[in-house]
Amino acid sequence: MHLVIDGLGCDAAQIADPEHVRQFLDAYPDAIHMTKITPPAVYTYKGPKAEDWGVSGFVIIAESHISVHTFPDRGYVNIDVFSCKEFNAEQAIVEIRGQFSMTEVKSWALDRGLEHLDAVTAKEVVEEEREAVRQRV
Repeated sequence: MHLVIDGLGCDAAQIADPEHVRQFLDAYPDAIHMTKITPPAVYTYKGPKAEDWGVSGFVIIAESHISVHTFPDRGYVNIDVFSCKEFNAEQAIVEIRGQFSMTEVKSWALDRGLEHLDAVTAKEVVEEEREAVRQRV
């Protein structure tokens, strides 16, 4: 599943804070029972137009990735949660909305990899990948 969230009306100070984005990316994989395999990478971007700046970050999970792109001067954030393991998209939207103080949310849940694996095979692949990560740690 690939959950795509556009959050509007966010608190500008909160979404301008790289540490807030980093903390979200560090904790959220555990909250949805995913396996974080890298620490979050978070960057502040300053574009040629003053209003084009923001904070972007991502974390690689065994199941795929979670990314965040903020636009503080617009009170806007884009968040993707992409996973080959099922998760509760509605609950994720509620939790993420709270994390970023969104007043309005637009979201889409896309099914990905439908031709590649059936649900049973996907679960087996994820469990094998998790075990490999556990053994490395």
